Amino acid sequence: MHHVTIWCHLYVSTSLLILSNFIRFPALNFSGPGKYKYYNSMIGTTLMKSNRPVLPLFLFFLVGLLVMTACAKSGDKQQKKVALAAAKDFPQQTDSVYVVSFTRSDAEFKKHLDLMKLFYRERQYRFAWFKDGQLVPQAFKFVEVLNKAHEEGLNPQDYARKDLKQMFQNLEQAKNDSVRHKLQEELDVTLTASYFTYASDFYRGTVDPRSMDNIEWEVKKNKIKLNKALQTILKERESRYPYYEFEALHPDYIRLRDALKQYRQVKQQGGWPKIELASKMIKPGDSAAAVLTLRHRILGKPAENTPQSRMYDNALATAVKNFQIRHGLKPDAVVGGETLRVMNIPIEERIDQIIVNMERWRWVPKRFEDRYLFINIPEYMLHVVEKGKDVMNMKVVVGKEMHATPVFSDKLEYIVFYPYWNITPQILEEEIAPAQANNPNYLAKNDMELVKDIGNNKVEVVSPSSVDWYSVDKDFKYRVRQRPGKKNPLGFVKFIFPNEHNVYLHDTPADHLFNQTERGFSHGCIRIEKPFELAQYLLKDQKQWTPSTINAAMHGGQEKYVNLSAKVPVYIVYFTAWVDDKGVVNFRDDIYGHDRDLEMAYFR
Repeated sequence: MHHVTIWCHLYVSTSLLILSNFIRFPALNFSGPGKYKYYNSMIGTTLMKSNRPVLPLFLFFLVGLLVMTACAKSGDKQQKKVALAAAKDFPQQTDSVYVVSFTRSDAEFKKHLDLMKLFYRERQYRFAWFKDGQLVPQAFKFVEVLNKAHEEGLNPQDYARKDLKQMFQNLEQAKNDSVRHKLQEELDVTLTASYFTYASDFYRGTVDPRSMDNIEWEVKKNKIKLNKALQTILKERESRYPYYEFEALHPDYIRLRDALKQYRQVKQQGGWPKIELASKMIKPGDSAAAVLTLRHRILGKPAENTPQSRMYDNALATAVKNFQIRHGLKPDAVVGGETLRVMNIPIEERIDQIIVNMERWRWVPKRFEDRYLFINIPEYMLHVVEKGKDVMNMKVVVGKEMHATPVFSDKLEYIVFYPYWNITPQILEEEIAPAQANNPNYLAKNDMELVKDIGNNKVEVVSPSSVDWYSVDKDFKYRVRQRPGKKNPLGFVKFIFPNEHNVYLHDTPADHLFNQTERGFSHGCIRIEKPFELAQYLLKDQKQWTPSTINAAMHGGQEKYVNLSAKVPVYIVYFTAWVDDKGVVNFRDDIYGHDRDLEMAYFR
């Protein structure tokens, strides 16, 4: 092996000597016919005529190129041989003392001390990022991932705890085996700690919503095991999840990431213009200078200042309607009011909005069930999902800002047909009791009754006149309920997933509210547009519940409870930005201020 290396060096030296003699310009004739020379210029090497033949030299260097390629391969083999020999002399492992002391030496690494100990203990402290004494390819791939963290809405500087490239170089230049082993140990533990630091943010989120009082999110946790994810990356175990690609878990996140790249490119190109109107609004058929700006804003490029471009034509109106639809606005093509406000939101705010919604996708479970209900509050929509595909969608009414619908998840267990409305303690104390105190006929007028629970799901009706309504508080020993029927705000059916918030889905007699684009009207519960269809869907595996029996139960004159044969997960979430299956980016208003609170924590 050493003889081959010496021969390679000798060949290269000889080649350089021949080349230097060949290109001495005084010996060359630039005008001789039929022969060539090489002329060096700033741009490159230009072929010119010369009185010296080039073919022997060309063959000499062609053979030389092959020899040097063989030399390089020989060098690589030699390097691997040295590394393998060193690996045999020095065990490829660390120990618990080193892992703990190293991890504690860095504030960010220290947060993952338990993971570090678990990961190395499970592998008997063998090196993770080395095989046969050499770094595995995943190490270099991981450095690339860290350098591109900004594409995930993360800050690469947060993960530059150590100069990994310099550590790679130091290892390559190590003079003896003992030094090399120490560098291996440090590099291996550094790579592992860096992975846990990055992966914790990438898979779990940089913000822990449960540790912050002002961030509303009680959805089932993402229980990803980062030590197992790293084992998958190192090809030490199989997984259904794309950890080995350092990839995200949810398609919705990936689509938002693509949107982030797109919006950043628009920002680099100058963003979009602000539309300023000379009148209150512009509509199709109008001609105005503002239409030029509108074209730029909606179509993405400046328009020529011509009479035709200043005319608000049908093609532009269609584009404006599409904009309104994907922003949850009334699609009337009229630019003014809310539409104008939304169009003039700066691109920087939209970029931040995309990033915080990517963060929320890190908080959801790493895998959804085969069947579930997905209610997105800012979208005012309920999606019935089976195996990742929407099989039913419907509009919903959610809580108004002062009675915000909580963000959480649970499991739907039973349906109640022809239900009573059991007034919540808060509504009873704040609304019903004062109204009854001022008007002793209030309960009777609204078809309500005062009851006392006596066990076995039975109640005793109590006279309202026996109660001091001015003293009603959260410890009130009675309940008020509204009888079933047309006046009942729950309509003819409700869907129950028992929870501490006392929130559920229900029918409503106020169907006209579904025609509104903004539908925040309730006390926190969720009114649904298609209660009959949802009941059919949930009971489809219980053959006795046909459309006719469901309809009869909804109008049967008696409250009836029906347990589902299998509980159905319900996710009540809060996403103000998403990309639909057609690749269209959607935005909604931050109706509860949750985006604002998250941005303050995320971009701290």
